[in-house]
Amino acid sequence: METLKATAEGVIAIQAKEVRAFGTEAPDKTLQQIKINRRIPTPHDVEIEILYCGVCHSDLHTARNEWHGTIYPCVPGHEIIGKVVNVGTHVSKFKVGDHAAVGCMVDSCRECQYCKEDLEQYCEEGNTATYNSPDRHLGMQTYGGYSENIVVDEAYVLRVPENLDLAAAAPLLCAGVTTYSPLKHWNVGPGKKVGIVGLGGLGHMAVKLSKAMGAEVVVYTTSVSKVEDAKRLGADDVVLSKDKNEMLRYAGKLHFVLDAVSAQHDVNAYLSQLRADGTLVLVGAPEHPLPVAAFSLIPYRRTFAGSMIGGIAETQEMLDFCGKHNIVSDIEMINIQQINEAYERLLKGDVRYRFVIDMASLKKYV
Repeated sequence: METLKATAEGVIAIQAKEVRAFGTEAPDKTLQQIKINRRIPTPHDVEIEILYCGVCHSDLHTARNEWHGTIYPCVPGHEIIGKVVNVGTHVSKFKVGDHAAVGCMVDSCRECQYCKEDLEQYCEEGNTATYNSPDRHLGMQTYGGYSENIVVDEAYVLRVPENLDLAAAAPLLCAGVTTYSPLKHWNVGPGKKVGIVGLGGLGHMAVKLSKAMGAEVVVYTTSVSKVEDAKRLGADDVVLSKDKNEMLRYAGKLHFVLDAVSAQHDVNAYLSQLRADGTLVLVGAPEHPLPVAAFSLIPYRRTFAGSMIGGIAETQEMLDFCGKHNIVSDIEMINIQQINEAYERLLKGDVRYRFVIDMASLKKYV
């Protein structure tokens, strides 16, 4: 396979090769081994042998077309850590043998106001997502990290701090930056009381990060079984959100709430926890709209906001912060052959707190 692409260096021929991956052909089909095309590195590209890939709830949503617009075949995975095995002639940031990471984006227009402000996630043209996005090189959809390798422009490849466990660091590429970005943007730190709603893949990272930033951290959970775990992760207090009396303890007292719940829930209950000028940021992505009452916002000048991952520079900043504070995800390692079972467990919340695929298991298939 070969395509032509205009670049700053002129028109170049882009060639592709087949590699092994795990994906699905339809929303009601299980994931299984398939073959996909990856481009052979062009002058600015880094080719990475994928060692570990985290499993995000977005993977499940996309594979099953729950957000609509999935292009099949679909190969999920955007929490990628691996080893550099090839670099283009103009690559200067990476060399063969380096460990490298890829998150939720592999490209963007690079020219709009947001790209120039290091906010590529909000690219006006639309960023190129790591999977299920128009591939700017091969003219098909992008394929994610449930595969043996990936080829990405060096501008969208990240460095992993040497002191971090590679497998446990993989979820930082989505769960880490998705929570770090709003915490940083809304100035979470010493003197701030912060609520974390939901103790799952995103929520447990939010607890670790907000605590490392110096905040007082209160976790809201519906599960009695997670109370001690929340404290182990760094929470100063835990509120059982099904108990109305428990919910009164911090009513009107929090500066900031990060809502990491992807299921339907009453967001007004958590808006009530904010003090005047407090902000609730939604990073979970429920399938259906969440009703918000006007008087959950108006009386105390509260803000209800959203946030989506982070730009490339901020993602690297997050990785460096995690390196400094020795922060990684709590993971359960699985083989790629267990991915369909893992999806079912993910739906039940049966993971503490992120599945990570050992991609060496893909080589067990012939």
